[in-house]
Amino acid sequence: MDIFEVSDILKAAGPGSRSEILAFAYFKRYEKGQHVFFDKEDNNCLYILAEGMASLYKLNPLGEKKVIFAFGPGNLLNEVMFQNLPASVNCEVREDSLVMVMPRERFLYVMEKDGALARAVMDSMALRIRRLYRQLKNTTNALSGEKRLAAKLFKLAKDNGVKTDRGTLIDMSLSITYLADMLGSKRETVSRQVKHLTELQLISIEKNRIYVRDTGELSNYFKTAVM
Repeated sequence: MDIFEVSDILKAAGPGSRSEILAFAYFKRYEKGQHVFFDKEDNNCLYILAEGMASLYKLNPLGEKKVIFAFGPGNLLNEVMFQNLPASVNCEVREDSLVMVMPRERFLYVMEKDGALARAVMDSMALRIRRLYRQLKNTTNALSGEKRLAAKLFKLAKDNGVKTDRGTLIDMSLSITYLADMLGSKRETVSRQVKHLTELQLISIEKNRIYVRDTGELSNYFKTAVM
């Protein structure tokens, strides 16, 4: 595994920057369900997911999870910690994972000397902000529950999709409970919504793996105005 090819951010680093990063970075393994960091925790490291899957989530006043992002390999998990402030979100690995750990100040020093690396970090942060804007559009009354689920599955298929003869496989384990955490909904509600999308033949499910039969049809479904 070459982390500089897995991560779009590190891919932009020049040869000198790569050598410096390798001199201070190290890798840490996490088992499914472990946390890389917790909300409000002081931390002076940056984390890039090398293998596995991780999610960022917040807890509502009732202690229920609301998943904000689900990440596969190559993603920087905590760019908010570029500021010398506590974490503002929880990070949990969803399967056994390998994480690259870098002291924040040393990575910032490398960024100051490598314009392409700094630009890649900014691009990553801008993309994440755009995704947050889309999530805001797809919450509360903007879309019906099933259309919100369809929009979420479309985005997951776009980010983590693998083409198969059954359609696009979302290449991560997606239990009903985890989908409910993503949507901020009850498990029973999401179960009914998944069943309906399956009956519409927009998706199919096999052992927590979801196939999107046609991403174009799924996109048209959630973009259709709510009656």
